[in-house]
Amino acid sequence: MAVRTLGLRWVALGLAGSLAICVASADLLRARPVTWWFDPHVPGATPLLYAGILALCAAWLAVGRRLRSQPVRAGCVVALGAVWCAPLLFAPALFSRDMYSYLADGAILHHGLDPYVHAPAALSNLGESHLLNAVSPFWRHTIAPYGPAFVGLAALVVAGAGSNLVLGILLLRVLELGGVLLLAVFVPRLARALGADPARATWLAVISPLVLVSLIAGGHNDALMAGLLVAGVTLALERRPLLGIALCALAATIKLPAAAGVVFIAAAWARAEPERAGRIALWSALTAGALLLVVSAATGVGLDWIGGTLAAPAKVRIALTPSTAIGYSVASVLHDFGVSTPARAIESAIGTALLAATAAWAVWLCSRVRYETLAWYLGLLLLVSVLSGPAPWPWYGIWGLALIASCPRTLEWRWLPLTIAASTFAIRADGQVLLHRQVAPLVLGAYVVIAVLALTSARRRWMPPFSRAAEFAR
Repeated sequence: MAVRTLGLRWVALGLAGSLAICVASADLLRARPVTWWFDPHVPGATPLLYAGILALCAAWLAVGRRLRSQPVRAGCVVALGAVWCAPLLFAPALFSRDMYSYLADGAILHHGLDPYVHAPAALSNLGESHLLNAVSPFWRHTIAPYGPAFVGLAALVVAGAGSNLVLGILLLRVLELGGVLLLAVFVPRLARALGADPARATWLAVISPLVLVSLIAGGHNDALMAGLLVAGVTLALERRPLLGIALCALAATIKLPAAAGVVFIAAAWARAEPERAGRIALWSALTAGALLLVVSAATGVGLDWIGGTLAAPAKVRIALTPSTAIGYSVASVLHDFGVSTPARAIESAIGTALLAATAAWAVWLCSRVRYETLAWYLGLLLLVSVLSGPAPWPWYGIWGLALIASCPRTLEWRWLPLTIAASTFAIRADGQVLLHRQVAPLVLGAYVVIAVLALTSARRRWMPPFSRAAEFAR
């Protein structure tokens, strides 16, 4: 019945797209960096890959249109996502080699070394050259940029998979699938609390091409971080803020940006109970701090990982980064007028200014946040922090999208699904960015258009209506 409601032809089209992505990627990534467990040798693998992504995006957009007019349970949407997701679970690691970096960091910890001191290059002296060769050369001399909980889980995967890299990738996908399952459970709950349609929120945040292609096929640990973050925010809205803070702190041990959830939940809790603000701040700090210390101790690393996770992204310079797009565009214009100014210097200055502005905005939001605006403010902040940061990879978008997708007004932004679908075409199958810095002015123009659309969508009121969430704030 659910399949008929969502449209059998769209279910079939999305499944065909996923199968095409799986088959084509196995051919495209043959021996780069490892030979996959099946080798189809299909002609025209590149066109087949992008045809598959296009089919999946088209099916997803069509299902979204049906959800606007037909009531469907969120569970039916999750079931549809499971059908589309199944082939991608067995595909090679697509759109980056990050999964091999996960295994490399896990292997270093498994061998008793500190991955926040020793980069993957150390594997050459540990009899793990086959794994080192799979890691992107760009990251072989970079210490682990991930939190200790995830590196510890990766070490367990390495212990179970041994030298079999294909098995290691498949086991890592189980971890990422766990993050998506958390999203599937808590996004509908968060949407109900905020008065939004759970099915449409699930469609936007759980079964989108961004999740299926970038997080499942790509295997990025952002899925696990986002799942824990959304769970924490949802529990906070359900008047269990201390448990929500613990989950957000745990998410920060996957990726550090989730720590913003700890601060925002604590601020919303203190605003709801101002007479206990001091004790709330103390309990929040003790809970988050204790969890960070326990995880760090359990994995055998200190707190140096915090600095390491902040430093690694700054190595990247891609046209997708707004500061890079602006810097390169400004440098090109100045060059045309006979002024020779290094684009790198302009990029650094703009990047620093954007980060400072984002930090100031975060303080302002935190001073105003309430339970009913928690998901909205935190989600917007995470999205803006991605854009103001040094490397806005498309899969980073799930940080904020998973939260704002549950807010009523977001579901009316018709430009947002198109942006999500378009983002899946930004990275090639081998992980290289499709757009070079020479097209930075075009990327800058696209960001301007998106910004105008976003501001136009929110022009009536800054805070969208949260009818049911207001009940939790009383």
